[in-house]
Amino acid sequence: MYHTYLTIIIPSLAAFAITIIATLFIKSYMLESGVTSPDHNKKNKPTLPSSGGLAVAFGFAIGIFTYIFGTRFPSPAHPFYLPNASLVYLFATILAVVLISLVGFLDDINVKAKMVKSTDMMDTRKGLKQWQKPLLTLIGAIPLVAVNAGVSVIRLPFIGNVSFGILYPLIILPLAVIFAANAFNLLGGFDGIATGTGLIASLAMLLYSISMPVGTYAGALISAVLSASIFGFFLFNLYPAKVLPGDSFTYGVGAAIVGAMVIGNMESFGLIIFMPWIIEFILHARKKFKVTDLGKIQKDGTFLPPYGKKIYSWTHIIMNIKRCKEWEVSLYMWIIEIGFVALAFGLKAMALL
Repeated sequence: MYHTYLTIIIPSLAAFAITIIATLFIKSYMLESGVTSPDHNKKNKPTLPSSGGLAVAFGFAIGIFTYIFGTRFPSPAHPFYLPNASLVYLFATILAVVLISLVGFLDDINVKAKMVKSTDMMDTRKGLKQWQKPLLTLIGAIPLVAVNAGVSVIRLPFIGNVSFGILYPLIILPLAVIFAANAFNLLGGFDGIATGTGLIASLAMLLYSISMPVGTYAGALISAVLSASIFGFFLFNLYPAKVLPGDSFTYGVGAAIVGAMVIGNMESFGLIIFMPWIIEFILHARKKFKVTDLGKIQKDGTFLPPYGKKIYSWTHIIMNIKRCKEWEVSLYMWIIEIGFVALAFGLKAMALL
């Protein structure tokens, strides 16, 4: 058991270190390259480097490669440790995360010299067209579909085991990747809100994988490396942020979460912990996704909801309940995600009784 944990800890430490190094590079490089975005939540609207998600994708890839390296070194006949996870599935997950992060990067680099209308607000970042986002994020599903990742029998909450057969790899899995990437992309705009909730979700999957009898080693490995990568970047995105995550982060992490759920055989658990983003998707859809999560900043640094009593986001609910400062909005959103994690563990514990 001790040796098994080391095969998770070492790749996670590598992912954490590489993410920090990559973030430091991206911080200066993106600023010099003009891949930036104004921080609308600060009174002076400072310009910050964007697309920090590339560092997370890079750290995640190196972390998983560190594990794979140990299964092939010093030789395939005499490896440092025997593989406990399918290398085919791991390579597919790496490729899925990297590809979809690059799609997010395409969204991030469409920066204009002047302010343009973007998601119901003025911004220098125009991004991809609304119809292009789900179409291009399909790219992230291709590697997982190609290796037929996951199992077609899923235990759904309150329903039980359901077999989807060939529909699972060809229809359900691609739709899950597209939805998760785009839904995860909707909840953001405040320092640490996307990185914090993503970190909580990945840590929840790690805890599930190592504590539940139905948990798998592959799920634990992917979740641990993902958590380490997100945490490395989270240190730079926590209020006051030094680097913005961009769509390269939200798309990539959304795909990584689906990969961990599918390969770790924890779809039903993952459905519950992902519920905040599902609800966010429904709320945004009420205004045809032309909505901003940001509030109206006041002199004391607090925010008023942008649409009054009308609710189109979790952040609008929070700002309607209480006039919050930026860090408070993120904190309350973390608490909401922790609540859904607790619910998921409770439901899973009841199902195992």
